Amino acid sequence: MLLLVLFISSCGSRKAVVKPNPNASRIADAMAHLKSKKLYSFITDWTGVRYRLGGLDKSGIDCSGFALLLQKDIYGNALPRRSRDQAEAIKEKDMDHLKEGDLIFFSFGGGAIDHVGIYLNDGYFVHASTTRGVIVDDLSLPAYQKALVKAGSFKN
Repeated sequence: MLLLVLFISSCGSRKAVVKPNPNASRIADAMAHLKSKKLYSFITDWTGVRYRLGGLDKSGIDCSGFALLLQKDIYGNALPRRSRDQAEAIKEKDMDHLKEGDLIFFSFGGGAIDHVGIYLNDGYFVHASTTRGVIVDDLSLPAYQKALVKAGSFKN
């Protein structure tokens, strides 16, 4: 019994090990350089909201729902609900010419478009990650480069 008490109390006294994000300062820099302060507020308000397929609110949101709400609230654009349909609503651009608010589409399943994010600046974008929720991420990561399909701005 004494061993059980010692074990339980020792677990409670352990400090969580937090791995530092080597990109944290670059992500903060990308956020600080956003031209739209409304976009900055929107992203910070949604950061950390968990992923939920079909979700459209703070209890959980998916990537296309996040893109839909961001485009509507920040730019006044009415996007379709699904990422593959959203991809048809853009004017395609070369990656070197992306601007803040442009949409980026991915295919992680190897076929049709199945993920969308919003370009910020300096190679960073915001999206609803299936594993990490709403997050700002580095577009140069190999997983994103491999899955990248197309990008561009909303057709007005």
